[in-house]
Amino acid sequence: MRKKLLLYPAIIGIFGGLTWLVIRQGNHLPLKKGVAGLINNAATPAAHSTGIGATLLHNMQQPLSLLLFQVLIIVLVARIFGWLANRIGQPSVVGEIIAGVCLGPSLFGMLWPAGKDFLFPPDSFKNLQFLSQIGLAFFMFVVGMELDVAKVKNKAHDAVMISHASIVLPFFLGVLLAYNLYTQFSMPNVSFLSFALFMGIAMSITAFPVLARIVQERKLTGTPLGILAITCAAADDVTAWCILAVVITVVKAGSIWSALITLVMALAFLGVMLNVIKPFLAKKIPQLMAAGKEKTTVAVAFFLMLLSAFIAETIGIHALFGAFLAGVIIPAEASVQKLLTDKLEDVSVLLLLPIFFAFTGLRTQIGLLGQGHLWAAFGLIMLVAVGGKLGGSALTAKLMGQPWAESMAIGALMNTRGLMELVVLNIGYDLGILSPEVFAMLVLMALATTFMTGPLLDLIKKVSANKLRVSNA
Repeated sequence: MRKKLLLYPAIIGIFGGLTWLVIRQGNHLPLKKGVAGLINNAATPAAHSTGIGATLLHNMQQPLSLLLFQVLIIVLVARIFGWLANRIGQPSVVGEIIAGVCLGPSLFGMLWPAGKDFLFPPDSFKNLQFLSQIGLAFFMFVVGMELDVAKVKNKAHDAVMISHASIVLPFFLGVLLAYNLYTQFSMPNVSFLSFALFMGIAMSITAFPVLARIVQERKLTGTPLGILAITCAAADDVTAWCILAVVITVVKAGSIWSALITLVMALAFLGVMLNVIKPFLAKKIPQLMAAGKEKTTVAVAFFLMLLSAFIAETIGIHALFGAFLAGVIIPAEASVQKLLTDKLEDVSVLLLLPIFFAFTGLRTQIGLLGQGHLWAAFGLIMLVAVGGKLGGSALTAKLMGQPWAESMAIGALMNTRGLMELVVLNIGYDLGILSPEVFAMLVLMALATTFMTGPLLDLIKKVSANKLRVSNA
């Protein structure tokens, strides 16, 4: 034992000494001159001559250091706001969206412009955008897996009627709204068709994941109301994403023929995924799971998601649609979905989605709405959004035989927009269709309609209970 204790410092000492001798002799070698050497030699002393504080500040502004620091701040602020949202009875996603807006120019940039510019310089936006898109792809893959197609089929009649009515009416109202806003708020060289289509889809989207979380938190999962609401939202989600894919195709293509070609390729891609890849996965993945090859199963699923997202982006219908479709065709076995969800959900929801909210917040400039006519336009957007979505869903549910209380509750739940709305808005912003003013108005609308869901459900429950008590008396 004593020999071992002596051997360790001997080895370290000998090789440490030899390393020092080599470095000492190497310092006597001639320095090679050149352009690269001059640049490096000029930059290095400058960093050291200004002191350790300036050196640390310089290192912190390097792309990787800055990105890591941004992610740390974003996750911390998102968790704090998410916790505060839960304390007032709101889903954490509401707090995370508010956190994203607060980190942007609307609050942080207004209170401390220099701090905002240091933490989120414009040239760092691309890194945040790519990271947020990867996070969204993972999240949409999980959403696709959680979509229970069997429930949509079983409740097809009522759910499809309600969900499609909750899309058609607000979509029409959105197009009508675009007719009134186009002249004043459209971007240069953007056609009315593109502007109207995106306003229509922005008015008609429902946030399926947020709705599902609200239903779960309120213990409505097994109730007829909860099942119908989840099914309606699932059917709404599928329909809205298909419409969005068509809208993106039309906007990106630029001409009718290009749009038709893109649409044909998209339908061919959809057909292959549903009729070829899905049956193959239904046979192959259970075999891999039975053989205990969980890592291979995860690798196959991730490869499929990335390949599907790549093909969708290449065709021209957006990578998120491909990731969502890949999730839909994953076998519905609970063990498979649990395995993949456990691998992805925490990383996407807790780490990457807050980055998307922050990136959206950096684009949202509420300060642009400083004039009365802009707030009047926002009021009109809110009226159309709530009236079309809540009113259309509730009225159709009543026509399908639901009591008024349940019909209004379904309307309130379908009016939830949240994350899905922000995805649509960011796509429209990236394509240059939505102006900064309209983008800010629609982000506020998404936040307001999501925030009002809980209070509306409480109000409907209270009114219903009072009516029941009066009738019993």
